[in-house]
Parts: sequence; C-alpha cells; structure tokens
Amino acid sequence: MADTQQVDARAERKVARLAREISAFSKAHGGAEGQVAHIGERGARIVLVGEDGGWGDLVAPTYEIAEKAVEKAGITVHESFDGEFAAKVRTGPYEWKRMAGIQVGG
Repeated sequence: MADTQQVDARAERKVARLAREISAFSKAHGGAEGQVAHIGERGARIVLVGEDGGWGDLVAPTYEIAEKAVEKAGITVHESFDGEFAAKVRTGPYEWKRMAGIQVGG
C-alpha cells in the first residue's frame, strides 16, 4: 500500500510541475492551446502553441499524467495537430534555416 501511495504522490508532483510550466508558457504567450500525443515508451508529448504563434513542447512520463497536467493548467486541448491548429504556429529564421539544413543533409 505504501508503494502505491508513493507512486501516486510522485505522479501528482509531476502533474503539478507540468501544469505550472504549461501555465507559465500560456502567460508568456498571451494564452495557449495544446495537443497530447503518445510517444511510445517515453510517455507523451505535450505540444503547446501560444496565441502569439510561439510554440514549445514538454514530455510527460505517461499519457495520463500529460492529460491531467493540461487539464489542471486549463488550456484548450486538441485531439490532433490538424491544419487549423498547426497554422497558428509561427516559425522564425532559425526554424526555416534548420529545416532547410535537414533537407540538404546539414
């Protein structure tokens, strides 16, 4: 029983930490929306897109923890990273240069 409580407490701390990071991102970018995706054994990826087009991501150890974190942060969560949601992302010179480098083997 003690092991279960210890795991639950650890998971709750992780949820709280992720929710704080999501809330900080949202505040810095005038609001935010997100999408949670499985990434295999590594857990889940939380992709965040700010109202200003800024974006970032976080990794949670499980999909359930990721879902709880975005819920606790109070952001809108999309089922998929579809065209309308993806169109909100604004990329800068760094991203374009990086993407071009990948295409030409750099």
